[in-house]
Amino acid sequence: MNTTAMSPLTVTPLGFIPDLKNATLVPFNETACENWKEIHHLVFHVANICFAVGLVIPTTMNLHMIFLRGLLTIGCALFIIWATLYRCALDIMIWNSVFLVVNLLHFIYLVYKRRPIKIEKELSSLYKRMFEPLHTLKTGQAYAAEDKTSVDDRLSILLKGKMKVSYRGHFLHNIYPCAFIDSPEFRSTEMNRGEKFQVTIIADDNCKFLCWSRERLTYFLESEPFLYEIFKYLIGKDITNKLYSLNDPTLNDKVS
Repeated sequence: MNTTAMSPLTVTPLGFIPDLKNATLVPFNETACENWKEIHHLVFHVANICFAVGLVIPTTMNLHMIFLRGLLTIGCALFIIWATLYRCALDIMIWNSVFLVVNLLHFIYLVYKRRPIKIEKELSSLYKRMFEPLHTLKTGQAYAAEDKTSVDDRLSILLKGKMKVSYRGHFLHNIYPCAFIDSPEFRSTEMNRGEKFQVTIIADDNCKFLCWSRERLTYFLESEPFLYEIFKYLIGKDITNKLYSLNDPTLNDKVS
């Protein structure tokens, strides 16, 4: 009994006529992986290692995106070398050339964003004289002086160091890191502008603090009601802690 080999069923898109004369049938036994081909060149494996390392870099790493794009760029370049010199595969070379350009552009852009900002000497001296003191205070320097410093300009939270608050020369309480420096003034003068600090705030250590423009902060919170409610809660909690420290002097001796 004669048997005929049946060709696999194929679906031909409309408008596409296959060239049956030049078609080459691939025997089934050559697609069953009975005989494995030789291992690819070392360049091929190094390229894949670069891809693997780039993809497993943890996102918590500071420069993970730069390393990722850099390793992808190296991997694509190695694939181009492998396809050109060892496989003579034009399609692989073209696709990896496209990927190389895309990743290289991303890599250059990310490195450019991380560049150090350089300013002119005159602007550097201006920054050190006028703006840098707004964010750091040395021991003994004043953050605010009673009846002199306006409360309208800023709101700050202490990041490092310790500050002392006094009234008419009498010590009231300390301010420790992660606490607002001028929360009572911020709350008491929300409706009244032009008032001055009623206390003096002095840096007891070398201090660093985060400073917000009060006007910009208020404008932003007005457009975000949910955040505004959270912020009011944080301000109220900070004021309560300060009141407790006034009534219980032992709280002023805590370790920051």
